[in-house]
Amino acid sequence: MEIDGKLALVTGGGSGLGRATVMRLAAAGAKVAIADLARSPGAEVAAELGDQGLFLATDVTSEAEVTALLDAAKEKWGGVVRIVVNCAGIGTVGKTIGREGPLPLEAFTKTLMVNTVGSFNVIRLAAARMAASEPLEGGERGVCINTASVAAFEGQIGQAAYSASKGAIVGMTLPIARDLARDGIRVMTIAPGIFKTPMLAGLPEKAQESLGQQVPFPSRLGDPAEYAQLAEAIVRNPMLNGTTIRIDGAIRMAPR
Repeated sequence: MEIDGKLALVTGGGSGLGRATVMRLAAAGAKVAIADLARSPGAEVAAELGDQGLFLATDVTSEAEVTALLDAAKEKWGGVVRIVVNCAGIGTVGKTIGREGPLPLEAFTKTLMVNTVGSFNVIRLAAARMAASEPLEGGERGVCINTASVAAFEGQIGQAAYSASKGAIVGMTLPIARDLARDGIRVMTIAPGIFKTPMLAGLPEKAQESLGQQVPFPSRLGDPAEYAQLAEAIVRNPMLNGTTIRIDGAIRMAPR
């Protein structure tokens, strides 16, 4: 799909992988709606983009709030969101049985709600509008990209909730792609390894270097711009559909 002039929606677009994707798509000519929490820098990112950016505080698990953002994008720019990139997510750490007993069930369910249900909620609402729109060249109507993690495949100790949420994203990629194939909507997932996101950026430099050295090559933390580059390539390549691409420098996570 040609990106120039298209409407895009990026969740978690205020920082990290999401922000890098927002900037990459905007540089390619897209108009980008940013979904993130009110406390995020989402409004500042949108302001950087000028007329190409729009921010609305959005809980991705809320049908009403995601719908409001889709409506706002249509009102501002006209047309339909054709590109969705789901980067919003949370990381929950806790052993199944820890020092204080079993992992609180609410911690497990919240992780699934934000990471998995939130991603599905955004896709279903955006895809409904894509499906009702006129097809583009080649019959394509839209592209949806989810974010999983290598933890979906090699979850570490204490990552039961996070791995479950990301494994579910990998698992639903092909069925959703099959569901939406007749409408000309592609669905892909990116599974990043260890990337320099705000969560890791808060660690001491030596700790970051140690993590980076676990990556076979290049032996460093991934740059969010590299994630964004892959997201752009997926949007542009019409044969990428229904699968998950690891972007991890060949790392395979150890138990701890």
